[in-house]
Amino acid sequence: MSRTIEVCLTPALLNLYAIENSIVVVIDILRATSSITYGIDNGAETIIPVAHVEDCLAYADTGFLLAAERNGEVVEGYDFGNSPFSYTKEKVGGKTVVLTTTNGTKAMHMAQERAHQVVIGSFLNITALCNWLKTQDKNVLLLCAGWKDNFNLEDTLFAGAVVNALRNDFKHSDDACVVAEDMYLMAKDDLRTYLHKSSHSHRLAALNIEEDVQFCLKLDVCEAIPVLEGNKLVALRY
Repeated sequence: MSRTIEVCLTPALLNLYAIENSIVVVIDILRATSSITYGIDNGAETIIPVAHVEDCLAYADTGFLLAAERNGEVVEGYDFGNSPFSYTKEKVGGKTVVLTTTNGTKAMHMAQERAHQVVIGSFLNITALCNWLKTQDKNVLLLCAGWKDNFNLEDTLFAGAVVNALRNDFKHSDDACVVAEDMYLMAKDDLRTYLHKSSHSHRLAALNIEEDVQFCLKLDVCEAIPVLEGNKLVALRY
C-alpha cells in the first residue's frame, strides 16, 4: 500500500483526519517548533510541552527551566518564552525545559491523543525530517498549529516545503497538499518577503523580534528531530 501525505491547515480540523496509523508532524514555525528543535539540537535533555501557563507551576520546585509564551510575549515570572535564542547550548544543554505556548503545545497534545507518533518540524531541521520520513512505513499528516485555530501562512509554507520534498515518496491525498505546495513554490526564493503579508509577522514585528523570524526561516541548522514520548519531547534516535 502506498503511503499518503496530508496537510491539516489548523488544529480545528484535526478531528476530520484518521491519524491512528500516521506520523503527525507538528508545525509552529513562529516560533515554538523552531525553538524546540533548536533546543533539542543544542542538548536539552527533554522539553515538556504543557497546555496551560498554570501547568508550568507544577514544576516550580523541580529545578527545571520554565518557559511560557502567550500572544508572542514571555509570561511575567517565567525564565523565558519561545524565542529560539533562549534555547542555546549554554542555556539549555543538559537541562529540562517545561514549555507552554499559544498554539504549538496545544497542537502537540491534540495530535498525541490519536496519532501513531508525533514529531516536530521546522525549517531548521527540514532535510533531516524529510530524509527520516522517507524511511518510515507510515502515512504522514502535517499539522499546522496556526494561530488560535485559524489558518496561517508560515506553517502552511513549511508544510508545502515538506510535501514538495516528499513528492516522489508519498501519494498526495488532499487539496490542502496542493495549495500548501503551490504557496511554497511561489514563496520559496524569498520566504521572508512573502511572510511580510502574514498577520503573525505583523504581530511579531510589533514585539521587535525580527531576528527571531529570520532565524526561524533558516534551513538545516539542526540535525535533531524532536519526538514526543509520553509527556516529553526528546531527540529521536534514528
